[in-house]
Amino acid sequence: MITHIDQSNPSDGPGVRRVRFVVSYHGAPFHGFAANRDVRTVMGELTKHIALITRNPVELTGAGRTDAGVHAWGQVVSGDLPAATDLDDLARRVNKLCESTISVRSIEWADDEFDARFDATWRRYRYHVWNDPAPNPLLAASSWHVARPLDLDAMSASASHVLGEHDFASFCRKPKVAATEQEPSLVRRVYDATWTRIDDSSMLCFEIRGSAFCHQMVRSLVGTTVDVGLGKFAPESIGDMLAARDRAVTGTVAPPHGLIMWDVGYDGDRWDDDRRA
Repeated sequence: MITHIDQSNPSDGPGVRRVRFVVSYHGAPFHGFAANRDVRTVMGELTKHIALITRNPVELTGAGRTDAGVHAWGQVVSGDLPAATDLDDLARRVNKLCESTISVRSIEWADDEFDARFDATWRRYRYHVWNDPAPNPLLAASSWHVARPLDLDAMSASASHVLGEHDFASFCRKPKVAATEQEPSLVRRVYDATWTRIDDSSMLCFEIRGSAFCHQMVRSLVGTTVDVGLGKFAPESIGDMLAARDRAVTGTVAPPHGLIMWDVGYDGDRWDDDRRA
């Protein structure tokens, strides 16, 4: 159901206005979120369908990129559309064309300066693990099946070590840069990181909220803390791994299909505003 649609735009006026979408998608059919002309992506599908419906070229910006196979519930997208666009109709038509793989959950006109990526102050992800000897076919597409028993207390203790501001080089895929370019910083700030059991079931959920996340950071943290739950590492070893800034010292990288980009926040200030000044 489409909610919070603001139609208070000057529909008779010329020009364009900034729009803000909240989008969910199932990542399995796509080669990630970001546009790529050679493969099918979430942003590519959205851009194609919106341009077709509005009969205008469109450029969209997302709050964050997700890898192939990763899902989203609250991805935020911004862009400029003709001021006469009927947002109700646009959302209905996009959802019909996407056939349930992508859903525009809400859409509204925004301030002209709003940018889904650069105005975001935090992102939250959730990762689901089905911890049971028997797999669950109904949840297999959106959770990682770990058959061996996991020590949830140890996993929760290990997650506490990532709170605060750290260089997450040990938990991120090293970015590819040209020889003449400086490598980007992998320093990030994590506000919350918890492991919980859902309703006394076999489903475990890792939830993390941070300023931003580098490539494979959440999946690396999930996989390594699951290894803690399996007894492969001590909970306090996460601190040593962070200090090492060496990916070789960490554990498993969790598969993508258990990860969901849950929501994005725009309250307060960006943590790195002083670095960009």
